[in-house]
Amino acid sequence: MNYPKFARISVVLAVAALSAPLCAATEASRPAQPNVILLLTDDLGWQDVKCYDIDEPSPMETPNLDALAREGVLFWQAYSPAPTCAPTRCAIMSGNHPARAQKTHVVGGGPPTPYNKELHRMMPPWYSGRMPEGELTLARVLQQNGYATGHCGKWHMAINHNAYPQPQDQGFDWTRHNLGTTARMRPHRLTGFATREAGDPYRLDENGFPYHQNSEDAMQFISEHADQPFFLYYATWLVHTPIHTRSEALLQKYVKKLGVELPENPAEWTGEGQTNPFYCAMVEELDYYVGRLLKYLDETEDPRWPGHSLRENTYLIFTSDNGGMERHPGEIITDNFPLARGKISAMEGGTRVPLIVRGPGIAANVQSDVLVNGLDFYPTILALAGIEQPAEKHLDGADLSALLKKDPTNPALVHEADGRVRDTMVWHFPNSVALESTIRVGDWKLVRNYDHLGNNHSPELELYRLYETQDGQQHRGDIEEAHNLADTMPEKAQALNAKLSEILTEMEASYPYYNPDFKHPLPNKEKVCTVESHAQQGDRVEFTYQENGAKVVRANLLYTLNGGERYEEWFRQPADLLPGSKVVAQLPAGTTHYFINLIDEHNFLESYPEVMDMRGQANGKNPYSTVALSVK
Repeated sequence: MNYPKFARISVVLAVAALSAPLCAATEASRPAQPNVILLLTDDLGWQDVKCYDIDEPSPMETPNLDALAREGVLFWQAYSPAPTCAPTRCAIMSGNHPARAQKTHVVGGGPPTPYNKELHRMMPPWYSGRMPEGELTLARVLQQNGYATGHCGKWHMAINHNAYPQPQDQGFDWTRHNLGTTARMRPHRLTGFATREAGDPYRLDENGFPYHQNSEDAMQFISEHADQPFFLYYATWLVHTPIHTRSEALLQKYVKKLGVELPENPAEWTGEGQTNPFYCAMVEELDYYVGRLLKYLDETEDPRWPGHSLRENTYLIFTSDNGGMERHPGEIITDNFPLARGKISAMEGGTRVPLIVRGPGIAANVQSDVLVNGLDFYPTILALAGIEQPAEKHLDGADLSALLKKDPTNPALVHEADGRVRDTMVWHFPNSVALESTIRVGDWKLVRNYDHLGNNHSPELELYRLYETQDGQQHRGDIEEAHNLADTMPEKAQALNAKLSEILTEMEASYPYYNPDFKHPLPNKEKVCTVESHAQQGDRVEFTYQENGAKVVRANLLYTLNGGERYEEWFRQPADLLPGSKVVAQLPAGTTHYFINLIDEHNFLESYPEVMDMRGQANGKNPYSTVALSVK
């Protein structure tokens, strides 16, 4: 494809320039293990970075990121593993697909229940509240191979930001949690702007930007650990809500540039498109802090390689955890157009993200259309560090090191574990309002909507041709996902749907269920079973049920080890269906409360006891244990 933003130069020439003869003695002294920085932004959209403009010019100014793109490889078809925060972060750090890890959405660890029992046809499946504590994370493998491992900023790989396990439990030597400049402004975002006063915790620097602790922490870790190879996971909170800037001058800059006025209600923004001055300022702040890090790497001598800067032996990966968040209650934040939708959707706007990679041996000023994913970071970083993949560790991503170092535009250099050239990616998001899975195969994209029964607004399958490849050249097609071809190309749609099922089955993915309490008619709703009795003896529990026209096909025990606490964490394990309409399960040691879930042949889920909906649970203030069965 031909993109207009910055000049593309030949990969051959770029590589040649980087590999020009060096002094043998100098090259021989290069430290064998390079440094790695993974800079993960929060909710930054594909169209929020200037160098990614393809249609309408973005108002955001990102000079440092634009410069970074000219110094490395910019990927146009890079994706996050999931359309929301926590599953992407867990996937990157564990190397496991969210569907395989049963970690498909934020928070998690609750029994299956709809948000509103009366109004929602379906409910999400159980999904894990956290990354397993014994996970062989990327950080742990690097740590075991001599790397200093650091984290700063956001974590959010457990049921809440502060829950176990924390970074130090997952292979990090050093960690700093801080919201930095994203901490909420009080009483609202038009008050409490930063000043230049010495006592101001967000004091403006010489360039007029607020003090941002995430940025300072990143550079502190590097300064303290540059005498050994280091891995820094810099997970900035920017540009997540709350949408604001502490620089009044920066806000006014975008008010003027966009030709808008500040809202009477500070919490609202109703302007369509990329017209939110608070958000535009926030993106420029992010760019500024990235620039400070880049400058630090440029100007700081590498103690392991005297006479050379840290930049010369450091790989930097810049990306986002999901697509841009277009809306928030009362506020339009950004617009991912031409991509469809945004965060909390597996459509292109929710999963396509910026990705820029720079480092030793990687060509400069290259734009690539190769299909890549955040799942690829684990094997790629190990390869760049010269570390073999652990034999006991399953990885769902691909090693991109050959692609990066040989020819970033050649998709034939990206291989699956079985050696095949990769042309397929899958996303599984059976949660929230989306309730969908998607598959990308070459130029084609299929969307499977689970909430299609009795829903005139959502067909079961959507088929889009994102690109058209002819004679090895890929041309832009329907990246807007505006033209559903499923009805006109049913064989193609069914073939992709079958492949999607095959992949999700291999991963043992979980799927949404129909809600028997939905107030409107649903086929077979009246046939849902009823639980008639329950008994507990020691760690053995037994239930009897009556089928009312639909066969019960499986059962799950949902249990918690910390019932009654504000942040209850629930787990799932299969229960046994026995003759005589009985269900038997063993309570794991330490269980405090439990439910039984029965799923029938029409995919309705019946819970005993009845579970309150998410609305009734009230974000943990009304624990599920209050209606669950208690262990005697």
